[in-house]
Amino acid sequence: MSMRCPGCASDEMRVSFFHGQEVDSCTACGGIWFDSGELNGALSAADNGNDSVGIESSLGCHKGESTRSCSHCETKLQHYHLMDDFHVEVDVCHTCTGVWIDEHEREKVVQSPQIQVALEELNKKVNVKTWLFQFLMQMPTEYNLKPKTTPWVTYTLLAINTFIFIATVLQPNATEWIYDTFALKPVDLMQGQNITGLVSHMFMHGGWMHLIGNMYFLYVVGDNLEDALGHKRFLALYLVCGFAAAAAHIISEPSSSIYMVGASGAIAGLFGMYLLWFRHASLTFMFIIYQKKLSPMAFFAIWLAMNLFGAYIGGGGVAYWAHIGGFVAGLVIGIALKKQVMRDNPILSMLNSQELKVAR
Repeated sequence: MSMRCPGCASDEMRVSFFHGQEVDSCTACGGIWFDSGELNGALSAADNGNDSVGIESSLGCHKGESTRSCSHCETKLQHYHLMDDFHVEVDVCHTCTGVWIDEHEREKVVQSPQIQVALEELNKKVNVKTWLFQFLMQMPTEYNLKPKTTPWVTYTLLAINTFIFIATVLQPNATEWIYDTFALKPVDLMQGQNITGLVSHMFMHGGWMHLIGNMYFLYVVGDNLEDALGHKRFLALYLVCGFAAAAAHIISEPSSSIYMVGASGAIAGLFGMYLLWFRHASLTFMFIIYQKKLSPMAFFAIWLAMNLFGAYIGGGGVAYWAHIGGFVAGLVIGIALKKQVMRDNPILSMLNSQELKVAR
């Protein structure tokens, strides 16, 4: 006896295999019917990071009765969220415990164990340790998914910047020569001098706090971006953002004879990409003594506002326009590459969906 599709009511249901399970799929709409236990078996066999899935017995909140009926017993199906924090809807029969999944939900359901692991990281709460860290260090705590690959480029950039700074500190008599040779001075560049400073200035820092602040933020956002982009492309885009930051600074003060050093502009470019591709991550912000998790959009909006204000009032020895230029370059790159990055990183794409709900 042929089954009627719960999704489109056609008689085009056929037996097929889905991750080792014999299931009934609709050739018209692409949906799949799983008899009791078949979904768990398919998820356990799929490459999703979990070999013992019990999703059929641990669905999220009940959303009411569906308009669809069970293919076997004609009982009205019930709507459920796949997880409480992942609002992909599946239909369940309370009589025979079968499960119906629409075609567009299929991959999200298959990869749900990885989504669950990521949600556990994203939904962690602030605590005494995170409060003490930010209060003492004035640095945010990040809540994001763990990268799949080792961020060798990020680690190398951290090591090179630290090594160059220490080497400079250990040569106090050569400081003036080092800055003349490797720092970026807009007036010199406008005269065609010291072109190499466009690159070398990104690896120099003016003090310990300058270095520590930059390297911390590079570490926070760099590992995830390198994981999403790949090592070579991450390094290339890091340098492009650094060049954009230098260009913005030179345009804002072409006659300046003040040295510009630091990786801030390049790292600001990473901020732009990060907020577009990791919108469900969180960064803590300290409101005097109250610590709050913010979305990257909110966190970097505050950061950008502070830089715009600093650029408006001027002074302070900070290259605000370099930060802004690097950030804008990162946003442009983030928009241009977003579709490709999401296509290359399907879990990241799912984590950017509206169906994901993150606690902040």
